[in-house]
Amino acid sequence: MLPLTGYADRLSLRPGQTIRFHVSNATGIEAQASIVRILCADGNPAGPGIITQAIDDSPIRCSSPGPQHSPRGSYARIDDAGRCFATDVFSILCLIWPTRLTAGRQAIVSLADPDSADGFTLGLDEAGRLCVNHGVSGGDIAVVQEPLVERNWYAIWLTVDGGDRSKASQGMSEIDLGFQPLHPRLGAASHPRTVRKAASLEMGGALSAPLLLAASDPARPKHHFNGKIEAPCILDRPPGEAEIDALAQGKPIEAAVAAWDFSRGIASSRIEDCRSKALHGRLFNTPARGMTGACWRAKEMCWRHALREYAAIHFHDDDIDDCGWPVAFEWTVPSSMRSGAFALLLSAGDAQDNIPFFIVPPKGRATADLAILVSTFTYTVYGNHARPEWSNDADWRERWKRQSSAWGANAHNPGDHVEYGLSTYNTHSDGSGISIASWHRPMLNLRIGYITYPDPEIRGSGMRHFPADTHLIAWLEAKGIAYDLISDQELHDEGVDLLGNYRTLMTGSHPEYHTPRTLDAIEAWRDRGGRLCYLGGNGFYWKVALSPEKEGVIEIRRGEGGIRAWAAEPGEYYNQFDGEYGGLWRRNGRPPQNLCGVGFTAQGNYAGSYYRKCPEAGDPRVDWMFEGIEGDVFGDHGLGGHGAAGFELDRADKRLGTPEHALVVAASENHPPDTPWVLVPEEQLTHIVTWPGEPYRDLIRADMVFFETPAGGAVFSVGSITFCGSLPSEGFDNDISRLLENVLRRFLDPEPFRMPDP
Repeated sequence: MLPLTGYADRLSLRPGQTIRFHVSNATGIEAQASIVRILCADGNPAGPGIITQAIDDSPIRCSSPGPQHSPRGSYARIDDAGRCFATDVFSILCLIWPTRLTAGRQAIVSLADPDSADGFTLGLDEAGRLCVNHGVSGGDIAVVQEPLVERNWYAIWLTVDGGDRSKASQGMSEIDLGFQPLHPRLGAASHPRTVRKAASLEMGGALSAPLLLAASDPARPKHHFNGKIEAPCILDRPPGEAEIDALAQGKPIEAAVAAWDFSRGIASSRIEDCRSKALHGRLFNTPARGMTGACWRAKEMCWRHALREYAAIHFHDDDIDDCGWPVAFEWTVPSSMRSGAFALLLSAGDAQDNIPFFIVPPKGRATADLAILVSTFTYTVYGNHARPEWSNDADWRERWKRQSSAWGANAHNPGDHVEYGLSTYNTHSDGSGISIASWHRPMLNLRIGYITYPDPEIRGSGMRHFPADTHLIAWLEAKGIAYDLISDQELHDEGVDLLGNYRTLMTGSHPEYHTPRTLDAIEAWRDRGGRLCYLGGNGFYWKVALSPEKEGVIEIRRGEGGIRAWAAEPGEYYNQFDGEYGGLWRRNGRPPQNLCGVGFTAQGNYAGSYYRKCPEAGDPRVDWMFEGIEGDVFGDHGLGGHGAAGFELDRADKRLGTPEHALVVAASENHPPDTPWVLVPEEQLTHIVTWPGEPYRDLIRADMVFFETPAGGAVFSVGSITFCGSLPSEGFDNDISRLLENVLRRFLDPEPFRMPDP
């Protein structure tokens, strides 16, 4: 746990609106807070360094919280379920698909009083065996001796029968506990395994406790289950063989007094009891829904078309969507505040932290002709990305620490603080991909000065996302060019109307994640005559969905194709939040080339090269952008990998939507041979054949593209994630800076662009 950290309840807001900051403070010293404007968040001494401006308006203290717990682990809670158990006999049945049997004790169904041994928890013991124990974490009542097998479906059941008078008089009940493998692997048992014994089980105070699924202890949930749960139900008698068979086949058990159908309300956090008691429940920490269940047969890939086959929920012990910490400070943005990047600075003794956020213009107004799109969806999807090198490469880790210290950068790495949850570029503890991201928790890489990649030569910044995007902000400030910041949250909410008052829209270095609404808005605005400057690489690549219940919770399904940190399970390519096919925008029929002329083609290590002008650079349609740039080679410098063209590269492809009249004015070359460059998987058909039919090595390049649109607008794309990192070189006086200034001056000029003659 960090001694001092926090998060904001939103990442962007307007003048007059209020932002609240949730804080954990373990220092024992009262935290102090102030607001600053951020002009540059990169501490690289070869550039302008970290630049902030104090704001003469202080946040209001709301409380002085101490250390806070991060409540990781998803589960379901059902209140008032105790009335289903207030009889002499009851049974619980459900289907499970365990995914991490080595995780220690795990609860599947629990009705227990946390202050006594009353009640029970049905779950798994340390050896991965089905068991039932007293209360929340009391001693075992019964254990089925044969351990389960990971990633195999089981029907499980527990019956408690206190109706036998001879046993009841001794305070004893008959306990039946068993499981039935549904799709046994070769050599695995296929018949039921059961245990029966007499044991004392006092329900008492547990009858007023909530029923939990995938966790125990309603006061502070723990013993989280890793795996899928499907069709839990309660009977007021022992189940028969026919009822266990019906459960395994995904059929309703008519005799159940309560039965939760997880195929209902998949987009929500609600679970529905389809019996008369209507004991509906709520999910916490957003487990994965729309998951294939025990009766999925691979005939349907979309959960909307076969709900009964997608009636499972995948729970994890490290899911998190909201830390739920108290509000320590709040700040209402003054009506006169100019749009820009800001941060709350926290301090308590020697402990410090900062929480960036963004102020956008008043609704319906633009204070400049230029808008910068802040990629808060991408920041959130990458939130707390723990690089594998942090755990696997001690030299890399030490270089990161030395460089962070030398630059006065943010010293906390997500790899050391998994308690705040990891990113969707990481996996859960059971090996499944993290598909849900949230900004309602500290995101340690969304910080002033955060370094993503240490540089062996301590020259390049190794910056990505927010710190890298501030290279563009610093350049605009240095050039005195007026701008507004808008975030993709406002773009999603308001659509093309948000862009209507702007002549030019610029992206940052990596606008990778988009919803259908954000793409629709940019495309519609472009087609109405807007001028788009795409200043990054690997942009407009993945499709995401937003929670319909809570702003700031975002879903990604890493489906077929794409450079991926993990791959979704077969049949689980459709989003739970909107029911649409997820994955790449290219797989959804909207390749980035169709929007901005270029799309992701290759990736290497964090290293950059230069551009070389193409013959088209001399065309009168574009020669103005190269005024003041001598020679054919430019961009062989920069804070990002030492070159303007590097790390992740985009190229033109007319088959994917690059307009026929588009000009490739420059292309990168000579990417360092010691960097393991790879094509994106969607460009490869076999080990020797590429989808475009061009040689493998020829596709490793960044194309700089320009084209006009019929309504008088234009598009300029650079095809490289390190482009903005070259803007600060030589005090912003360099060829990349001149190129962008030439482009922007023309794009801000009201004179319409004209389409070339056919």
